[in-house]
Amino acid sequence: MNPSEYAKALLRVAADIGGTFTDVAVEDGTARFTAKVLTTPQTPEEGVLDGLATALEKAGKTIADVDVFLHGTTLATNALIERKGATLAFVTTEGFRDVLETGYEKRFEQYDVFMDRPPPLVPRHRRLTVVERLAADGSVLTALDETALMAMVPTLKREGVEAVAIGFLHSYVNADHERRARDILAKQLPDVAITISADVSPEIREYDRFSTACANAYVQPLMAGYLGRLSAAVKDQGFHGALLLMMSGGGLTTLETAQRLPIRLVESGPAGGAILASHIARETGLDEVLSFDMGGTTAKICLIADGEPERARVFEVARAYRNLKGSGWPVRIPVIEMVEIGAGGGSIARVDAMQRITVGPDSAGSEPGPACYGRGGTNATVTDANLALGRLNAAQFAGGRFSLDPAKADTAVAEAVGGPLGLSDAWAAAGISEIVEENMANAARVHAIERGRIIDRHVMIAFGGAAPLHATRLATKLGIRKVVVPKGAGVGSAIGFLRAPVSYQVVRSQQQNLARADLAPINTMLAEMEAEARDIVTPGAPGATFEVTREVDLRYVGQGHELTVQVPLGAIRDAEIRGMIAAFEEQYRAHYGLIIPDMVVEALTWSVTVASKVEAAAAGIAAGATGAPGKPIGSRPLFEPIRGEAAEIPEYWRNDLAAGQTIDGPAFIAEDDTTTVVDRDWQVLVDERGYLHIERPEAA
Repeated sequence: MNPSEYAKALLRVAADIGGTFTDVAVEDGTARFTAKVLTTPQTPEEGVLDGLATALEKAGKTIADVDVFLHGTTLATNALIERKGATLAFVTTEGFRDVLETGYEKRFEQYDVFMDRPPPLVPRHRRLTVVERLAADGSVLTALDETALMAMVPTLKREGVEAVAIGFLHSYVNADHERRARDILAKQLPDVAITISADVSPEIREYDRFSTACANAYVQPLMAGYLGRLSAAVKDQGFHGALLLMMSGGGLTTLETAQRLPIRLVESGPAGGAILASHIARETGLDEVLSFDMGGTTAKICLIADGEPERARVFEVARAYRNLKGSGWPVRIPVIEMVEIGAGGGSIARVDAMQRITVGPDSAGSEPGPACYGRGGTNATVTDANLALGRLNAAQFAGGRFSLDPAKADTAVAEAVGGPLGLSDAWAAAGISEIVEENMANAARVHAIERGRIIDRHVMIAFGGAAPLHATRLATKLGIRKVVVPKGAGVGSAIGFLRAPVSYQVVRSQQQNLARADLAPINTMLAEMEAEARDIVTPGAPGATFEVTREVDLRYVGQGHELTVQVPLGAIRDAEIRGMIAAFEEQYRAHYGLIIPDMVVEALTWSVTVASKVEAAAAGIAAGATGAPGKPIGSRPLFEPIRGEAAEIPEYWRNDLAAGQTIDGPAFIAEDDTTTVVDRDWQVLVDERGYLHIERPEAA
């Protein structure tokens, strides 16, 4: 049995915890069953178990039948943003106590005299220093003062510290001092989680490395506790398969790795969505794609080229200024590049002091949720506005698991927006919708411009519980003329987990002048990195074939920024070095319009990724129009702002639609987990996979 057949023979489930909903997908061969339940923020595992039970019941299975359980969560992200992690201490080299506040020694907002930065995760009185010093090559200049380290223990106990991050200068080259400090403190503080920077981010640049180590330590007790409880709970119910966690770089890893390095799970949910969109892009033969994922709390936008999302090795958490680079904490982890804004179904709407409608970034979440949920919430949200406009079927929300209350939605919208601005309920709701859509459009425009992409050349792939409601409106604003809504769009990130490889990336810094490169340490290091990655991924993918990718960051000597190029597999010799330099110069010319003759190129940081091979997507599957229009199951009123009035709009049940059928907008296409709103002048074609291809004719 080959790896593809092996995967198809397994019963696999995936669960994604969002800020408002927990989404579950079950895949049994070619059959898929889904569920969407409210997130239980105090005990997240309860929502996961509820969703699993619902989806498995639809599949006629129990949790004991499950072979592989894939999981992603925003818990680590939320803990960092809301500052609800562990009581943290930081131990560093004497003289470097304030690196976490000094940062890059520059202002991210040059002319704002009132500029705010997010305060460090560790207050100054819990940033402790110890005498020790390594040279840049890793040699010991000053031995670690173990007596001084022991003297810290009473202070750490008195402060009630729950986690400690250790970051010493140049430990990415030689981690002996960090490891010794960890061992000493662990013996004295057995109940305290300890992270060393050489484990979590063994790269040059101490601020990024220290920041990443602190972020990992800050969320480690929370995440280790949650993952331990979830693992125990599913085992108690009879699960004996493999539990794998989604990472922010788009790969899956083992429970043990996730508990040790939870910072790699920071963007796990959104990463699943990007993996799904990439898979669909390859299936449908789309070269330039804008992935649009809108859930209950946030909206995520990712650019995909040739079936692959943009990737990076640095990510900022808790930005003080929305969309402004440098205003958050840097975290050096493999991550899928995307922009995320506080624009979801639960985003709260209000009128500000200048009589403007504002939406988000705060969210009503699942507790108490939007006013229309009837769970005690009184704030007007995007979901309340959509219900007031008629976009949602109050009786069939979330697969009919609970009904929405239109009267509560109307009251909330009127009190928050309609009354202060003197607008009717419909126009107040339309104003909320318009603002949230413009916020998303602006974020998408900026994201594309920063990457030199022309946004109206892209096809939008829309998924998440709220994205199909807004997709055609957002596409109109961006000049995009085609939208694809996949099956199961409402639980898209969970389905994306099912398409992800089991993978792990190892990163190390080794500075080398490529004009006189010492090849032996390069080849030794690359072999060690590949072995380390294989040790992590092999238990999570029995029977899989693994692929290896190697990269290196190169720059001209004396420069402060690098470009990433591929490193050939096998032994690195002089010919491979010349090829890497040529690839760097090609990239450099493409970025900057020139190269610098006779300037020496140096290598800084190397990465090795080992990933299980996933089934290739079958490209180009689309059905031609048969001329048979879909048959509506009824109609509902929809307020159309462009016409200034409500009209009866036909509603279709998605599962009733066959390949080749067409629908003319305006229309509702309802399914268990979401509703696709097709605006006037847009046309729908259903392809052979059941995907909705929604296009706007050139004349419209």
